[in-house]
This record gives sequence, C-alpha cells and structure tokens, in this order.
Amino acid sequence: MKKLLLAAAIVAGSSSSALAQSNVVKVNIISPLVKTGSFFFEHKLNDNSSVQLGALVTSWKIEDTRFSGFAITPEYRFYLSEKNPAPNGFYVGPFLRYQNLTVTDKFTYGDTNGSMQTEEVEAKLNTIGGGVVVGRQWIFKERFALDIFLGPSYNTGDLKVQTTGTDPETFDADTFLGFGIRTGITFGIAF
Repeated sequence: MKKLLLAAAIVAGSSSSALAQSNVVKVNIISPLVKTGSFFFEHKLNDNSSVQLGALVTSWKIEDTRFSGFAITPEYRFYLSEKNPAPNGFYVGPFLRYQNLTVTDKFTYGDTNGSMQTEEVEAKLNTIGGGVVVGRQWIFKERFALDIFLGPSYNTGDLKVQTTGTDPETFDADTFLGFGIRTGITFGIAF
C-alpha cells in the first residue's frame, strides 16, 4: 500500500511539474510576409506574470526603397486568468521597442543637360517607443505554445541622411514613426 501511495505521489508530482512551464521560445509566423525574422524568449516570474524579450531582423523593399536592420522589444506580461498560471492564458503586456534601420532609396532626376540620372541615397533611422498589447497564449500538449496579440504603439526617432547633398525630406519614415499597431501570431516550444 505504501509503495502504491508513493508511486501515485510521484506520478502526480511529475504531471503537475510538467504543466508548470517556465520558459517559452517563439517565432512570429506572420513576420516572413515582410521579410522579417521575429523571435521571442518568455520567462515566467510567478503565476501571474512573465517577462519577454523580442528581437527582429529585417531586410525588405517597397518599390525603390530598402529597409534593413534590427529591433529589440522588452515586454512585461500580466496574466489575467485565475484558472491557468502564466504563461498560459489571457494577458496584458506593456512593452518598449528600439529600432535601428538603414533606409536606402533610388532617386531619378533630370540633370542640367536634360538627361535622366539615378542616385542611390542612404539614411539611418533610430526609433524608440512603446505601447501595450492584449493577447492570449495557449500551451498545448505541455510543450507547444501559440500566442496571438494586438495593441497600439507609438514610436519617435530621428533620421540621419548619410549621402551628402541629399534633402532629408526625400525620405518618408512615417511608417516607423508616430502611432501604429503591433500584432503577431507566434508559435513556439515551452520548457
């Protein structure tokens, strides 16, 4: 009888510890649509909170404009579910974001002789900002994580033109500055 109780206690203890995942490594599965790799590491602090660090690298082109660089996004998550401990359930996540991008563009213009000239110009764009997301993360089969999030963000920064004689107003950095939306669907492994 004692052996049976001991075996039951070991099985119960191992099953509850298997459900108590403390870390999740994830990848944003919609980022490749804009030629970006977006990766996350989340660590559980307690049953109601976790911290997450996101990193992305990008290199994509819209017409003649190429954007390349990286971003870092630290986030703190408050899990709202009383039934499920973090990192499983609904959450609210305030975050910060730093972006360092190189913007390259090609301009075609008529010179003084009337012939068309093409010039490639480059600028550095550094932004800092933040926001808050609302999301839901599911842990399946004690190993797999699916996380869906959405929320407003705000970024501010500066654009420094690297090519001499180029008007900074020729670059449109509005996509990365001001109000925006941060969204994603991530898939990962919990351990």
